[in-house]
Amino acid sequence: MFKLLSKSRLLSWRLNSYLPYVGAGIRVTRISPDFQAIDVRMRLYKGNVNYVGTHFGGSLYSMTDPFFMLMLMENLGNDYIVWDKAAHIDFIAPGRGTVHANFRMEKAEIERVRQLAENGKPVLPEYTVHVIDDEGKTIACVHKTLYVRRKKRTIAESQAS
Repeated sequence: MFKLLSKSRLLSWRLNSYLPYVGAGIRVTRISPDFQAIDVRMRLYKGNVNYVGTHFGGSLYSMTDPFFMLMLMENLGNDYIVWDKAAHIDFIAPGRGTVHANFRMEKAEIERVRQLAENGKPVLPEYTVHVIDDEGKTIACVHKTLYVRRKKRTIAESQAS
């Protein structure tokens, strides 16, 4: 019998089938059902190695790109617009093996952003994730700025509330 995948498992499957991720060796290893935890890994192989034999910086950034945005989108719901606005990556050490990025977002942070965006004005929350190797050494630090805004209500929606 066919079993439907949960939304988090379906997204994980879709991301792991996404050709740029496949080509870079990026793998989503976990998305929690509440979308408050996402774990990603990337092995070093010929498809993502740079000239000096370490992880290509673009692949290191790619493995961190959409996840804070996805976490907020799923937790805030369809009444909010969530975009990646800006990013900055600091390369700390050469990545020579499998690297990992673990994204976490507490319920309190989600509610903080929801409250700040409730009035319809943009909110620009900032988040940081560390890319680490198998020994726990930091390879890169990625800083993300998101754009979050409550969608404008139509006249009918405003009158109904």
